[in-house]
Amino acid sequence: MASRPPPRFVVRPHDEASLRRRRLWLGVAWLASLLVTAAVVGTLAWRTTPAAVDHREARQLAAQNEQLKQQIANLKRAQQVTEIATRSLRGTLTERDEEINGLRADLGFYSRLVGGSAQREGLKVQEVQLRPVTGSRAWNLALSLTQNAKRGRDVSGIVTLAVEGVHGDKVVALDWSRLGDAAQKDGLPFRFRYFQQLHATFMLPAGFKPTRLRIHVKPEGDDAVDRTVAWNDALSGNLTTIEGGN
Repeated sequence: MASRPPPRFVVRPHDEASLRRRRLWLGVAWLASLLVTAAVVGTLAWRTTPAAVDHREARQLAAQNEQLKQQIANLKRAQQVTEIATRSLRGTLTERDEEINGLRADLGFYSRLVGGSAQREGLKVQEVQLRPVTGSRAWNLALSLTQNAKRGRDVSGIVTLAVEGVHGDKVVALDWSRLGDAAQKDGLPFRFRYFQQLHATFMLPAGFKPTRLRIHVKPEGDDAVDRTVAWNDALSGNLTTIEGGN
């Protein structure tokens, strides 16, 4: 029996649902490709727009601003540390200056007292110190007198002083009778062989601006000693610069 040749055509049933699914997937894929393309193009376009450029510059400026703020804060802290160190150093230097001035005053005092190879010098106003009395126009005075130890004898006498200054528009000199109290109306008495410190309190008139002190020392049986001391020098509390003298 002879074999049959294969059929030239094959008839298959038409599947409409499968065709629709295929078309749907193709449409979704095409739409997705359009969306991706639009997103890429939009991102690239946005990055080059003025708004995007301004946004990036704003972020850069904000970062720079924060850095500058931090630098300023660091500089302020460094300045504060420097100021504290400077004030401490100035305080230390001031203390050292006061200590040195005090030592110089002591050296001058004892050099004057001992005399060394000097001649037998007479009476001298060695130191004058003024201190204000808080809450008043009164002033406390400390006055040091010395004589060379080689003189070898006691010296006694009276000290009076006057204050020169400006009152209103006039130059005025207030003598001891207008400064001292009743108990010391004749002056400040002294008696010593080597040195002595005298103390007194006096009152200045309201509105009076003192400029200097005139000190008059009258030892018994000897010539008087007159010295003039600038008011600010007396306030310094150390060995004063003394003007005038015999």
